[in-house]
Amino acid sequence: MTEYTDFFNIDKRLLELAEKAQSKAAEQFEKIEKTAQFNGTKVLSAFTKNNVSEACLKGTTGYGYSDIGRQTLDKVYAKAFGAQDAVVRHNFINGTHTISTALFGILRPNDTLLSLTGKPYDTMEEIIGIRGESGRGSLKDFGIKYEECALLEDGTPDYEHISTKAAGAKVGYIQRSRGYSLRPSFTIETIEKIINAARAANPDIIIMVDNCYGEFVEKKEPTEVGADLIMGSLIKNPGGAIASSGGYICGRSDLVEMCADRLACVGMGKEAGATLECSREMFLGFFLAPSIVEAALKTNVFACALFELLGFKTYPSADDERTDIIASICLENERRLTAFCQGIQKGSPVDSYCVPEAWDMPGYDSRVIMAAGTFTMGASIELSADAPIREPYAVWLQGGITYPTGKIGVLHAAQELLEHGLIERIE
Repeated sequence: MTEYTDFFNIDKRLLELAEKAQSKAAEQFEKIEKTAQFNGTKVLSAFTKNNVSEACLKGTTGYGYSDIGRQTLDKVYAKAFGAQDAVVRHNFINGTHTISTALFGILRPNDTLLSLTGKPYDTMEEIIGIRGESGRGSLKDFGIKYEECALLEDGTPDYEHISTKAAGAKVGYIQRSRGYSLRPSFTIETIEKIINAARAANPDIIIMVDNCYGEFVEKKEPTEVGADLIMGSLIKNPGGAIASSGGYICGRSDLVEMCADRLACVGMGKEAGATLECSREMFLGFFLAPSIVEAALKTNVFACALFELLGFKTYPSADDERTDIIASICLENERRLTAFCQGIQKGSPVDSYCVPEAWDMPGYDSRVIMAAGTFTMGASIELSADAPIREPYAVWLQGGITYPTGKIGVLHAAQELLEHGLIERIE
């Protein structure tokens, strides 16, 4: 890695430590590569079996009736994710909007939404109505009840509690990734156990999974182990760093149609909606996604290995197998947290000269600092780092379009800490 000094001012000691980190990560890299090969083949099969043509790559305007590209992309997603149907649209704003659309599409007054995996991500709280002003149109405002099954002390699901609470719920909600917590993200195997525990008490419960950050990390998706719906963002894994906006909902055809009615209007559902100039990038991004996820995961594992060698705790550890593209690194105080994010920004291809600072970001109850020198604003499949300014002062690192550049970005973060005297040892 000494060739990096031709272009960037990275301390020689960090470069030597990076060699050790990469050796430490070798076993996980091999597993990641095998999964990417499997998922790449699966996606190619979904393309060929649904006759993707050049005509599918052309967009439509106006009402978008008979848009062959839109219709085919839905089929490709459904096939790749083992689902009956899908709605994939560029006009989903982000993952939260996509999940919100699904919840409002399925739930009705007096229904109960049950979180099977503890407290949901910060941006979901106002949608549910457990935080923020009343009267703004939350689920609570529409008479939808909310309950949750707290996780056990070690952050794992409480299956006994799930079996008890699920009996009266219309929807069981699973958040695959950890949000701003240090609990483990849930593997497909764990998600299947959660689903089975809920269905043991309530065979009719609708299981919805927030699949953000998890697509193509394992060989199966939640829809392949019993989930009725999964939702995610195209500026995360499935957009492959090409899609500039959008989201998807996959699952049971009747439920997908209800979600499409919520996104558009009742009776129109999936049958209209111009794709403008977005079709090609959504197809191409999905085709590239398994390889882009591979690069993100390698960046993630390398970062954990390096910062563990620097004396920091990481979740998961470098040796743990992944189920999403996120790594949490406990930096212990605000100065280190800020320096880390500023270093990631310096190692980014876009806006590297900018200096991130914490701010009051909409949807969060703490100041948040974000580093994201990305080609698509906020795309967390590209190398990025963010954190709320609160204990335990952990940073959540994700993305990396290519492993070589992701690795350099992580080294910039370590270099920033070193230059500010915030690293206690280099061994």
